[in-house]
Amino acid sequence: MTTGPARGPGPEDAVGEFPAVAPQLRELRRRAGLTLEAAAARAQLSPAHLSRLETGQRMPSLPLLLGLARTYGTTVSELLGETPAAADPIVRGGGPGARESDGWTYWPAGGSGRGMQALRVHVPQSRGAGELVRVHPGEEWLYVLQGRLRLHLGETEYLLEPGDSAHFDSLTPHRIGAATAAGADLLFVHTLLQSSLAGLCLGGGATTHHHR
Repeated sequence: MTTGPARGPGPEDAVGEFPAVAPQLRELRRRAGLTLEAAAARAQLSPAHLSRLETGQRMPSLPLLLGLARTYGTTVSELLGETPAAADPIVRGGGPGARESDGWTYWPAGGSGRGMQALRVHVPQSRGAGELVRVHPGEEWLYVLQGRLRLHLGETEYLLEPGDSAHFDSLTPHRIGAATAAGADLLFVHTLLQSSLAGLCLGGGATTHHHR
């Protein structure tokens, strides 16, 4: 199996409005018994880049947060240091506020600490080949609420309109971006499967021969 080259910091890792992720990243890596180099290799990052994330010099975007959550077999909520709510199955619209970084915005739409994560997401306009290509065990489902969405699965590009949905095996190399300047809004559900392959994540611009 071929993996993409480790990449350094990019525009998708610009400082955003996430809470302090750095302490969580360090703690989860140590809990997993991984050195900085081993964790960086699993996440397809350079050790220097992961070190900057762990020291708070860089803040990850939502796609990178998803990749790091899979690397450590956890959830985005735990990475963000959010305390799981009591056993309330209802997520109210006026609950925790939006998280934003590099044009990506998301709102929790499901309970934390679950094997299936549900989010409402605003996706910025596509950057083309510079977008992160992802591959990981599990499944993903998305439903377009507003705007038009470009979905790349392997070598095929799909254009989704409001009301369209997609359900795919996430071992297929994939990337998404809005086809409209105002971005696109969607519902997004993904599974978090713990696996030796869970950290596989290709840098932006990598080819799709082998993969979110």
